[in-house]
Amino acid sequence: MTLAEIVFQKKKLEEKYGVEGKVAGLYVEAGYDVRMGFNTGKGRLSFVAKKGGQLLAVDVVVASKTVGRDAVEAIAEKAKTINAKPVLVLYGAGPKLSDEAKAVARELGVEIRRVRP
Repeated sequence: MTLAEIVFQKKKLEEKYGVEGKVAGLYVEAGYDVRMGFNTGKGRLSFVAKKGGQLLAVDVVVASKTVGRDAVEAIAEKAKTINAKPVLVLYGAGPKLSDEAKAVARELGVEIRRVRP
C-alpha cells in the first residue's frame, strides 16, 4: 500500500468511526489490515487487526473512568473465541487502569496500550 493510500484510509476510518477509527488508523499505518466493529460469540470488539499470521482483537476505551478487572477479562474472552491476541487500548488521559486489572492483564496475556490524541 502506498503512503497516499494509507493516509486516505486513516482519514476515512477517523471520519466514519471517530476515536475507534483513529486508533485503527494507527494500526493501518503499521501495516495491519483492519475490520471495524467485529462481532464475536462473547460480544463486539472495536476492531480486529491482521498482519501476516498475527491476529489482534482490539477494544478501545475512551470514557474517563477506572477500567477494572471485568473489562480485561471480557477482552480476553472475546479474543479467545476468535483465537487472537487481546489488546486493550486506553485512549487519552481519561481512562485509568486499576492495579487489580493490571495484575489480571499480566496473568491473561492482555496487552495494554495507551494512545494519546
